Amino acid sequence: MRKPYVLLLPLLLGLLSAAPARAADNGSWSVHPLSSAVAARPYFYVSADPGQTVEDKVVVANKTGKPLTFRLYAADAYNTARDGGFAVKSPGERMRGVGAWAELPKERVTVPGHRTVTVPFTIKVPRGAEPGDHPGAIVALDERIDRGDGSVALGVQRAVGARVYLTVGGPTLPALAVENVHVSHHQPLVPGLGASTATISYTLHNTGNVTLEPKVELRASGLFGRTLLTRDLKKIPSQLLPGQRVHLTERWKGAPQLDWTDVELTATARNTKESATASFVAVPWLVAGVLASGIAIAGWLLIRRRRRRPKGARGTARPAPTHPHPKVGRPAGG
Repeated sequence: MRKPYVLLLPLLLGLLSAAPARAADNGSWSVHPLSSAVAARPYFYVSADPGQTVEDKVVVANKTGKPLTFRLYAADAYNTARDGGFAVKSPGERMRGVGAWAELPKERVTVPGHRTVTVPFTIKVPRGAEPGDHPGAIVALDERIDRGDGSVALGVQRAVGARVYLTVGGPTLPALAVENVHVSHHQPLVPGLGASTATISYTLHNTGNVTLEPKVELRASGLFGRTLLTRDLKKIPSQLLPGQRVHLTERWKGAPQLDWTDVELTATARNTKESATASFVAVPWLVAGVLASGIAIAGWLLIRRRRRRPKGARGTARPAPTHPHPKVGRPAGG
């Protein structure tokens, strides 16, 4: 029986992740810009006006002892929805920026063991290109499929790419939005017999045309404006690319067990700031249910007792006082 294979080509390019500036490297090969006479460049930083063509060179280095053949292509970049990591599109996806505008002289390149190959390329910015940032990458993809073991094997293609930060001249608009804020609250049935937690989920959306380095602050307040929590969130992308949305969550341990809580998320970046709020009610529902049931039962018993009373038993009537009839005398002269 043949094993079914699943091809995984996420092209997350872990070495493209937001780490300290360095060449993209997976241990077997690396991809980086050709060093200038002044210093090595970890990434491509390109500025061009609409209609302009830019030329540059990319270096593919083979760190193994055997020749490796790669497919070279340019790709648009995006943020992963899970954690906002920097990722690039696969070859079959539609490209709108760097992936559509960059041209390489060859589609495949073979690099001998422990050697490097330098490949020139051009970026032709269309005349109608939108101003702002258009991030992407020059990618070296190993088209060989690594097959795993097991009943369902995973076929994995590996890729490494050098980031391209392309900025097209024109008006820029930094804009950030916080959307879809929701709070899920979990607490013990009986207060004090367990921990109370809240999970805040939200969407961070770059609505402008420049790459942002966002920061998010979480504030929670209870009744009468009491401050319950103030926190700078850490699990956010270091770079949020133009037009990208990232769905994030933050866990709050020790959330209140009896309070009306307002949660506010404030996102800031260069020349932009936006806030959004959500509320939740923390109530020990078991205790509240028992009290409500007790009140309901007491009310029902009271009503039933009143309905069972006889109509004349609502109160004890006092007898009217009796007075002797006055004697009627005989009329005089009778």
